[in-house]
Amino acid sequence: MKTREDRKKVLIGNSFPFSLIRCKRLIVESESIRVLQETLTGAEVVSFWGHTNTRAAAEAVLGVSLAPHTERPAVTLSPTNLPMLDGDVFDTCWLLSPDYPEGFRPAIGVEVGPEQIEGWHVLKLTWQQERNDDGN
Repeated sequence: MKTREDRKKVLIGNSFPFSLIRCKRLIVESESIRVLQETLTGAEVVSFWGHTNTRAAAEAVLGVSLAPHTERPAVTLSPTNLPMLDGDVFDTCWLLSPDYPEGFRPAIGVEVGPEQIEGWHVLKLTWQQERNDDGN
């Protein structure tokens, strides 16, 4: 049986601040919910989910807890410009974002209820190693 320390850690949130992308190459791939569910199976979920109003609906879709380890966690950058949370460095981050009706924008300061979610969109962000000028 795997202990918490032995399990693969998966970084996940509902959005990612593009101001923290400092690498030369970031691959963004659209994935299915099934692929994300398979990735989370047996993994330790490291969540920076920012909106409690949508978290329960997302947890129901994925079948795992998305509760962050700390209240209002903030992703930072490692010395190598990779995302870091709770002291762990990641080269991959998963995003699960709610889909709303076309053109929908909530009023400022209004939290959107789960009944307004029409579906979900999954993105996989993968940071590539920096290469020097000779391609290595």
